[in-house]
Amino acid sequence: RIRMDRMSNKVIVKEYQPSIGHYAGNPFIEALPPILDTPDIIKALRGKVNFDITDQSLPASQRIHLIPQLLNNFFHPIERHIELWTKFSIMLRQGYVGRNISNGELNKHIQNGYERTMKGDISAFRYEPARSTAQSMSIIGCSGIGKTTTINNILSVYPQVIYHEKYNFTQIVYLKIDCPHDGSLKSLCLHFFRAVDIALDTNYEAKYALKRHGIETLLNLMRQIANFHAIGLLIIDEIQHLNIKNSGGPDKMLNFFVTLVNVISLPVIMVGTPKARYIFNDLRGNRRAAGFGSVLWEPIKNEPNLELNNRIFKSEWNAFTDALWKYQWLNKADMHLSDEIRECLYDLSQGILDIAVKLFVLAQINAITSGLERITIKLLKKTYHDELKPIHPMVNALRSKDPEKIIQFSDLIIPEVDQQILKLQMIVDKHTESTEYDDLSEYNGNKEAIRLHHLLLGLDFKSELLVPTIKRAFQQHPHLSMQELMPIVMIWLNDIGKNIQTNPKPKNKSKRVKQDQWHTLDTEDLRFQFSQKDEKQNFYEHLKEHTQLIFNMERWFEQVS
Repeated sequence: RIRMDRMSNKVIVKEYQPSIGHYAGNPFIEALPPILDTPDIIKALRGKVNFDITDQSLPASQRIHLIPQLLNNFFHPIERHIELWTKFSIMLRQGYVGRNISNGELNKHIQNGYERTMKGDISAFRYEPARSTAQSMSIIGCSGIGKTTTINNILSVYPQVIYHEKYNFTQIVYLKIDCPHDGSLKSLCLHFFRAVDIALDTNYEAKYALKRHGIETLLNLMRQIANFHAIGLLIIDEIQHLNIKNSGGPDKMLNFFVTLVNVISLPVIMVGTPKARYIFNDLRGNRRAAGFGSVLWEPIKNEPNLELNNRIFKSEWNAFTDALWKYQWLNKADMHLSDEIRECLYDLSQGILDIAVKLFVLAQINAITSGLERITIKLLKKTYHDELKPIHPMVNALRSKDPEKIIQFSDLIIPEVDQQILKLQMIVDKHTESTEYDDLSEYNGNKEAIRLHHLLLGLDFKSELLVPTIKRAFQQHPHLSMQELMPIVMIWLNDIGKNIQTNPKPKNKSKRVKQDQWHTLDTEDLRFQFSQKDEKQNFYEHLKEHTQLIFNMERWFEQVS
């Protein structure tokens, strides 16, 4: 078991975890978190969303604050995420096998690096060069596929910096940098120095960036720092920005990455869109730098569940959407995800997970602002059309399945939705001021009473005596909790209801609902269904396609014949 106490910006290791096989006896490896089995990997990766089903009854102005947490907190691990975790774990540990501080291997790397820096010759060495055990890997996928999010989730489990008291040595477990937009190797080196400074509170960037060092000198310094701090793994994101021309030509760029892996023994993971395929192709052609090769992350496919030996195994898309669908903060949420809505969500996202989550978030907020209070196909399409216009070219390209079009739009940035959320929140605030404040102000800020009010509303206790009954309960039983008061209030309201049935009052004429409010009615109401049909669609066809209100005689004949 590893016990770590944070002191300053360092993690001090008090105990090492005994390791296995060729990992044994290497402090850099034995200081790392333990190797996990698949169930524990899934548990470590899965996002943690703060959700309570009773929150569906909260005021609209509060619910709209809960929904956006899905953008950062929802993460449903699938097979590719588990594979990346495993490969990351192997690459990190394998890279340290040839850089063991306890047997002098690391010192050889440091001394040889110093020799290369002083002589300006990458092939120079003072001691017999230590063997490299590092590997490289590249991850290719269009924007929003989850590459960066998955890597960040994996990195969050590892301490970035470990201080080894016995050796008085500071180990950097990983370093993640973004490729600069100018695409030059020089800028990449400066980003590297900055990342080390952030991790260790050093001043490498100021020390080397202010001097007019050539690219070769900067590359040698970068390699030496990687040795000096035993960097376990380097992740370079947005690698498609790397420019061959600005990097001194393809040979220099390729040699840079090959040297990191084969000479410095530093494992490298490169992450980018299909536009970076020329880099990955060159690396794949270099046998010694191939490592785990290129991993292509395509959008999730919309496949059916698999039935095997009387067991049903969910497809990745079905499992993902089922997990996402649970998190609804809507009064009239249908907790069963229909095949029609699942198909619509796929068509509008084309299996890009980030798009699916953002569309789901915006659709919920639109459902609140409009009074719809549930997710429908019509709402999803309107939200996609109004709120996600910048990604329409990318989705259309994926829908076309044309490789050239897909590459053209593969690095299109999926927009953040903060502005849309704020805009919709203002609409909610204006709407709820007039509809909710009058009733809830009667409770004088009593949060327990307000919560009980919304819970009872969700249970269809919509009596005009709801507010005075709740106030009476809190006055007569001030020491009881909300959970204890709830059955008392329900009994009182039911007794009141029986008295009203015994002595019925003359029925008032039912209030007519205007057509522009039909979308707020219950799902089974024909007026609601009429509000959801496409303008050009026949109402009968809509009912036949999206409800069970129309008996399909043709299908019945096929089944019984």
